[in-house]
Amino acid sequence: MHSTHDPRVRVRGAREHNLKGVDVDIPRDVLAVFTGVSGSGKSSLAFGTVYAEAQRRYFESVAPYARRLIHQVGAPRVAEITGLPPAVSLQQRRSAPTSRSSVGTVTNLSNSLRMLFSRAGAYPPGAERLDSDAFSPNTAAGACPECHGLGRVHRTTEELLVPDPSLSIREGAIAAWPGAWQGKNLRDILGALGYDVEQPWRELPAGDREWILFTDEQPVVTVHPVRDADRIQRPYQGTYTSARRYVLKTFSDTRSATLRAKAERFLTSAPCPACGGSRLRPEALAVTFAGRTIAELAALPLTGLAGLPHDGTETARVLTEDLNSRIAPVVELGLGYLSLDRATPTLSAGELQRLRLATQLRSGLFGVVYVLDEPSAGLHPADTEALITVLERLKAAGNSVFVVEHHLEVVRGADWVVDVGPGAGEHGGRVLYSGPVAGLAPVADSATARYLFAGPPGPARAVREPRGWLTLGPVTRHNLRGVTAAFPLGAFTAVTGVSGSGKSTLVGEFTEEADAVGRLVRVDQKPIGRTPRSNLATYTGLFDVVRKVFAATDEARARGYGVGRFSFNVAGGRCETCQGEGFVSVELLFLPSTYAPCPDCAGARYNPETLQVAYRGRNIAEVLDLTVESAAEFFADTPAVARSLGTLLDVGLGYLRLGQPATELSGGEAQRIKLASELQRGRRAHTLYLLDEPTTGLHPADVEVLMDRLHRLVDAGHTVVVVEHDMTVVAAADWVIDLGPGGGDRGGRVVAAGTPAEVARTEGSATATHLARALSGDVGR
Repeated sequence: MHSTHDPRVRVRGAREHNLKGVDVDIPRDVLAVFTGVSGSGKSSLAFGTVYAEAQRRYFESVAPYARRLIHQVGAPRVAEITGLPPAVSLQQRRSAPTSRSSVGTVTNLSNSLRMLFSRAGAYPPGAERLDSDAFSPNTAAGACPECHGLGRVHRTTEELLVPDPSLSIREGAIAAWPGAWQGKNLRDILGALGYDVEQPWRELPAGDREWILFTDEQPVVTVHPVRDADRIQRPYQGTYTSARRYVLKTFSDTRSATLRAKAERFLTSAPCPACGGSRLRPEALAVTFAGRTIAELAALPLTGLAGLPHDGTETARVLTEDLNSRIAPVVELGLGYLSLDRATPTLSAGELQRLRLATQLRSGLFGVVYVLDEPSAGLHPADTEALITVLERLKAAGNSVFVVEHHLEVVRGADWVVDVGPGAGEHGGRVLYSGPVAGLAPVADSATARYLFAGPPGPARAVREPRGWLTLGPVTRHNLRGVTAAFPLGAFTAVTGVSGSGKSTLVGEFTEEADAVGRLVRVDQKPIGRTPRSNLATYTGLFDVVRKVFAATDEARARGYGVGRFSFNVAGGRCETCQGEGFVSVELLFLPSTYAPCPDCAGARYNPETLQVAYRGRNIAEVLDLTVESAAEFFADTPAVARSLGTLLDVGLGYLRLGQPATELSGGEAQRIKLASELQRGRRAHTLYLLDEPTTGLHPADVEVLMDRLHRLVDAGHTVVVVEHDMTVVAAADWVIDLGPGGGDRGGRVVAAGTPAEVARTEGSATATHLARALSGDVGR
């Protein structure tokens, strides 16, 4: 056995996901980078094995009653790990989208600011000093009573609730009401209350229309439903709910994103008239510091909040110094353009992870392993040096920093590299090299080495001549002030600029109404589904064809099985024990419920009879378990399946399994699946493709594959616009629009527009020097 002070983390026999019995030793107290192509197994090693084992050990040391408060991590498939200290994980997860979570709450900066106002604020004469809670919109003591601390009030109108007044209530005039039986019940209840549900809405008396839509009364009435011929319906007690009450209740209470979005269509949102959108009570807004209210300071970019003047008292001095010391690491990580009141759901996954990283810098922890998931995602090259400095500071404080990363500058700045590969999925899962960065150069199988130590680039791509121009603007939104930009049609345009400069805001203004746009396709990084029932095969439509193939087999025909039999989402062919989920929830006394493979189908999702039907020796569950690459060979002579799989291979997703749940996919993978779904449609009309950072989470080798596919789209006559930080991608574009010069208030202008070579020569552009290096070949992605 190694001592507890072993200077290395030693992993033996790791078999998580595609890892093939990996043995690797990684020194402690270093900045170690895990590299490899997408799907090679590097995250399985760093997160699925090292971090999961550290969590498991911590979990076992916690008292049972406290375990229920901790998110449980399953035991990783590994023989042994020694020399492993406690671990902290900073992943690119999306936090729950709540409007009450903000930059201030994620970084704890709001606490410092509230304390400053509580202890050192200027109070009106005679006002009693307020506790810090009174300055928070998320507490009963501080929230504005009118809007409950949300800053906005939601209202509705007759025009929104009843878009077509020529319809009767029976015909569905009240569009805001629920569909199916719920809506029918409400219409029947109205009829029982004596209202005319057959007359066109516009012909009803104004008083009736007002009551039906806006009453807060909830009368109960006995309803005698109209009898259908095929079933008997008994009378029931029905409670009436007005359209406004239904919409507001759904909007505020539902956990379903779809229902919430539907309710939102019938609402108008306006700043709260009581607090003016500040979210706070008048008592809190009467207190000032440096002549401003807490709401005014929370709305400033962090660079503007830093260096607040104070009145010279010891309390004010200590509290402003504390605030500034907390702001400094956030600004250092290139996030100085954010304000404390910026809602968390509006941040990118990369921004959110860097905010958490900035908070960790002040935590004072030492002797732990920080495991980070691509902290450079969404970061302009100008901010990458600051990121490396921050990682070095975490290391200097006595910690080990393990980073899963594709950005070659971050790899070059590391002390140690663990390269996993050589390919993705079943072609990966081996450690090709573990050691100092320079030692990776001679490793022949390493895709990372090819790019890390690459020579000068080949001949530059000839810049395409545009077929015409599409002018966007003037745009005034967020930090853009009357910005106009021209995009070439039939060309590849890259929109660049530091984080927060306004790139996504500008591109978000494109609409299908624009002249010369036949069709507009946005390919974003939002999940393709929120439950494990949604997967790669169902999203792309591939599963429909696969089910038809199984239904057409002789065995299925002989048994009378149709296409529906091979769906795990409906009764019939699925395993009823787990309802087609593949796993069941196990209730544990005094502990949170956990998930285990279904005892009947062992995770296969189908019942035994369905699994007896085979196509070319594989049942439906075994086909869903195939990788895209293996499935492409298996279905090579089934054109509809082969075409779908071909486009998935084209965008570098050959390593994913057909049945891989949507919940296991990264934002970059979800984006490439959406792109593949678009590509397989084979549209001929001119299409404008908009992609927001399509290279996020991609190894340079995968970037090359993806860019080749996008350039082929342009060669076919379409227009592609990407928001991008990867300078190798920008260097290969036909046109570049650079926003800046900084982020937030210091951005929002077009600094340069032209060919890559022209933009690279522009003075005052944060992008120019990095683009010039990419054009000359002296660049790390």
